[in-house]
This record gives sequence, structure tokens and C-alpha cells, in this order.
Amino acid sequence: MLSIKEMRERLPKEFMEFLYEKYTPVKVDQILLGMTSERYTTLRVNTLKYDIQSLMKYFKENNIKFERVLWYKDALIIKNANEKQIQKLDIYENGYIYLQSLSSMIPPIVLNPKEGEKVLDLTAAPGSKTTQISALMNNNGYILANELDKIRYERLKYNIEAQGAKIVEVINGRGEKIGDNYIEYFDKVLLDTPCSGEGRFIINSLATYRDWSPKKVKELTKTQRKLIQSAYKALKTNGIMVYSTCTLNEEENENILKWALENLDLKLLDINLKLKEAEIALNKAIRVLPSKETEGFFVAKMIKKS
Repeated sequence: MLSIKEMRERLPKEFMEFLYEKYTPVKVDQILLGMTSERYTTLRVNTLKYDIQSLMKYFKENNIKFERVLWYKDALIIKNANEKQIQKLDIYENGYIYLQSLSSMIPPIVLNPKEGEKVLDLTAAPGSKTTQISALMNNNGYILANELDKIRYERLKYNIEAQGAKIVEVINGRGEKIGDNYIEYFDKVLLDTPCSGEGRFIINSLATYRDWSPKKVKELTKTQRKLIQSAYKALKTNGIMVYSTCTLNEEENENILKWALENLDLKLLDINLKLKEAEIALNKAIRVLPSKETEGFFVAKMIKKS
């Protein structure tokens, strides 16, 4: 295993400087260890086709060890099988389960979509959260799932069909324009925005951080501000917006939120989830740190006041 010193030297210098500015050395070491561990395979049952009791029975019969997730009854942590092994199972082929990081499951739970509501997933591919939202709504209501990238759009359509999410309309367009086309139309909006992906860095995988740079972070914040404005326009008064990223820096997280709260009529709400890996940001948002079970993530919940 790499030493802490070797871990620090592998990651971008400016990224390490950010970590030491924000966290104590002990906490930085904890984050680095979370970026070296091979994470457990995690998944959720697709309740549109299956149920958690049947899934647990299936895994026991096939000698697949698992652990329940305390804050989400439909999710499991797999202890003795990797993703490729799970993908060979018939329950995967049939769309009974969805392989998804635990952190990625948080935003739809926080959004808390209800049956009959209109929901916008502004940057939706590959469909992890879109299909989870559809399951939470029991396929009753309407979801508009947008994706800009054509290849990712096709993947989004495939996953939605495989999971039996029948209330989803998929479009291929610029998220920045959606708000002008659907003014105050949606009860709830999920903005899981494009980001620099620091929460998904794996120290032994250069591909996960090769393209990272302070310049790229700054460019992304411009897009994030445009997307949050679009999400705001599309949201009804008293509607709920969830903003999430899989990154750790304040520029794409707290600073985007501060900008939105100052420039749009939004109010930050509490997130009532008990997550051992999470810390509080801006008194109400949460930052999940990388660990053996979770990717780094940031989640904020807001209400549109007028």
C-alpha cells in the first residue's frame, strides 16, 4: 500500500493545497485513505420490478454477502463480489437492481419526489438518479430527463428502458435553456451538475484526476451558475431544488450556493439524513467524504420562495 507521502505526491499539487487549507492534517490523511481504498460494490433494488426482501433472499441463496444501508432500506453494500460479477447475474440483466454508488443515491432521497409530481432531472445521464426518482414515485407522475452529450443521452435512454421507468421523457439539449422553455413548470428539480469530480479521485488511477486543474474548476463554476439559474426558472414557487456534485472544493459547492442564495429567491433547507461520512456545510448542506463505502459528494436542498 502507498504511504501517505506517496499519496500526496501523486495527486495534483493545487488540489492537495486546497485540502490542507480546508482540513486538518488528520482529516486530509483520512480523505486520502478514502481515495486509495477499492470501494465496496453498492446497489439498490429497483422497486418497480423487485423488492428488497426478495433480493436479500436471492443473494443468500447465491452466497453473496451483503450489508443493509441504515439510511436507505432499498440499498445494499456487497461484501464479496465486484461489479463485473454482479453484472453476470440474471437479476442485473432483468433490471431488478441498479449498480450505483451510495453517495449518488442521496440526492433523490433528499429531493423526496412524490407520486403525481412533475420532476426535472436537468443533467441526467447515465440515469442512476432518474431511475431512482421514478422508483420513488412508483411510476406515477412525470419526469423530464435532459442530457447534452449525445452518447450519454443514448445511454440514459437505455437505462431508463431497462429499469422500466415509464414516466420519463428523455431529451437531448442544453440544460441552460430548459428554464426558458418550462417556466415555473416543475414541482421539484434535481441539478446533479457537471463538476470536477474530486470526490471520485482514485490515487492509483491517473485517469480519474489527469484532467483536473484550477482552470477547469473555474470554467465549471460558470456552467454551474447558468444551470442553477435555469433550474430556478423551471421550478414552481414553493418548489424544491436539490443541487449536488461529486466534488469537494468550495468553489463548486459552497460558493455556488452562496451565489444562488444572493441572486435568486432561494432558501436553504435542512437535510434530515444521518450519514456517518457526512459533514455540515453552510449550516444545512452536507459534504460526504471519500471512504470504503462512499464517493465524495456535496448535496444541498433549497426551496423557491417566490
